[in-house]
Amino acid sequence: MLCAGNPELAELRGCARDFLSRDSAEYGWVPAVDGWLASWDEAFSARLGDAGLLGLTIPSQYGGRGLGHLHRYVVNEELLLHGAPVAAHWFADRQVAPALMAYGSEEQRRSLLPQMAAGRLYCAIGMSEDGAGSDLAAAASRATRTDGGWLLNGRKLWTSGAHRAHLIVVLARTSPRDPARRHTGFSQFLVAPDAPGVTVSPITQMSGEHHFNEVVFADVFVADADVLGEIGNGWQQITTELSFERSGPERILSTAPLITGVLQELSDNDVGAPLAAAVGNLVAQMASLRQLSVSVANALADGRDATSRAALVKDLGTKFEQQSVETSADLLEFAEGAGAHRTAVVGLLAAARLHAPMFTLRGGTNEVLRGIVARGMGLR
Repeated sequence: MLCAGNPELAELRGCARDFLSRDSAEYGWVPAVDGWLASWDEAFSARLGDAGLLGLTIPSQYGGRGLGHLHRYVVNEELLLHGAPVAAHWFADRQVAPALMAYGSEEQRRSLLPQMAAGRLYCAIGMSEDGAGSDLAAAASRATRTDGGWLLNGRKLWTSGAHRAHLIVVLARTSPRDPARRHTGFSQFLVAPDAPGVTVSPITQMSGEHHFNEVVFADVFVADADVLGEIGNGWQQITTELSFERSGPERILSTAPLITGVLQELSDNDVGAPLAAAVGNLVAQMASLRQLSVSVANALADGRDATSRAALVKDLGTKFEQQSVETSADLLEFAEGAGAHRTAVVGLLAAARLHAPMFTLRGGTNEVLRGIVARGMGLR
């Protein structure tokens, strides 16, 4: 497990904290809620890579450090707790790099992994579609054989960061749909957003923020060298990728800068027993979910299937994140004080309220995730 007494992990955590403290002081970034989605800072990602705090699980021959998933976990935990601007590199480091290591060709690994470890290659994930969000087996995008490669046609929605990414990993059908075997016939492709036939259009939130996109593929040529893994093995590949996506600390700590800010405000107040109990409950939930998340990291590190547990982390974790927003708002009312810190916390609360509806949607709705858990238990 992820023990505080592990000296190697403790040293790495200390290095991450020192880096974040120095970097924030020098470059002036401030903690943000949902920073892994909303705070895109390419220069920060490059500095993180230069500091050796990216690509931790990527083997050294591909520019990484060749460490384990728990090493990556503690660094990401610190990044999220500090609300650092990590969105530029997040998807590449979280799931595209592991997919390349597991399924990619040697050429793809040598070309892409060093740039990811350096924090200088940004990826988007082209899975969800209109009518096939959480039910990815209903995806209608198709790739058909042509000389030297494939012609890709289709439309992806909610593709985070596609307008800034160097690469989109696209899930598409490469054989006709079989109603009796809905999960067969999928493949994955590495597609440049500026390739001929690709159109990226913004989906702007009511707040004015732009993270999501609609991406349309119209007869986009994808060379055989840009197929990720094996043709027809796409579903098996994304099942593993989704375990990384759904189980990480970002499913628990999106609101961590808000929670820690509120707790700091309360620390200067004489709180009564009911308020102390509410704080204890909040922290206990976070600690329990963290242990569940770490258990999935251990399973993935050992090469074990973690599909059901990853879905459980995402379900419980994102519900906790939503509930933590209003709990934090209630607790903040009891904190007397003013000044720059309180102003910052109030700003974090406003941002968290805008983002909270997304927590239980992205990465699979909770209803679909519960179906995955039920199947894993043999109940469906």
